[in-house]
Amino acid sequence: MDMIKAALLGVIEGITEWLPISSTGHMILAERLLQMDQTPEFMQMFRVVIQLGAIAAVVVLYWNRLWPVVRHPDGQITLKMPSVRLWMKIAVATLPALVLGLLLDDWLDAHFYNYVTVAAMLILYGILFILVERQNIQPCITKVAQITWMQALIIGLWQVLAMIPGTSRSGATIVGGLLLGLSRPAVAEFTFFLAVPVMFGASLLKVVKYLGAGLTLGLPQLGLLLVGCAAAFGVSIVAIRFLMDYVKKHDFKFFGLYRMALGAVVLVMAVINGLFL
Repeated sequence: MDMIKAALLGVIEGITEWLPISSTGHMILAERLLQMDQTPEFMQMFRVVIQLGAIAAVVVLYWNRLWPVVRHPDGQITLKMPSVRLWMKIAVATLPALVLGLLLDDWLDAHFYNYVTVAAMLILYGILFILVERQNIQPCITKVAQITWMQALIIGLWQVLAMIPGTSRSGATIVGGLLLGLSRPAVAEFTFFLAVPVMFGASLLKVVKYLGAGLTLGLPQLGLLLVGCAAAFGVSIVAIRFLMDYVKKHDFKFFGLYRMALGAVVLVMAVINGLFL
């Protein structure tokens, strides 16, 4: 049964990581319903590490734009400068989350991974989505390549806010990007790219801390991680393509309303279960 539950959690991760609706908000409910017969320490690591499947989908879908090395027929190897510049901007945007993530990861989990915080962030950013879209800001940047260094850094600072559970990494960066004048497709793509180093780093950090605490990963646990990652990968391919098609014709107001509704559900769950803390 744990294998089936791991696959279902991977499916939820693959959908909610890319849509700006908070993977944490959904996972906190899903874990309540799909209680796996594993330790709390493993589950804390599991919910982060299965993100590797999600970022693998980004790498596969955008390989030609992300891979900076070109091998020519004569054997000569050169660099694709557009890809190099893209990675440099990704690095600039990742720096704030990297520094603060190393410092605050455990503290944030201990103090903010709860129903009330998740519900509050779901509702707050749902309202922000609606307010930002009502401003009808005309985009001045329609391609990721047009993003400046300063704009990359500002989007990276918005990404830091997603360290608070329920915020949604994609939700925070999309709000920040829209306010900076990025078009919806451009900010969605840049959000995908930012996920690669951030989520890889977060997964690596969780594994190191898990093993550093003297905990072990047996074959059953490794199997659960592989199943979760595989499910997240397959569903992420579909979710990313869906979002890119969606934002070409629609705004983000629907996601704002959805977040507010989900936040209300999380609060109801907190009341029912007496889980205010």
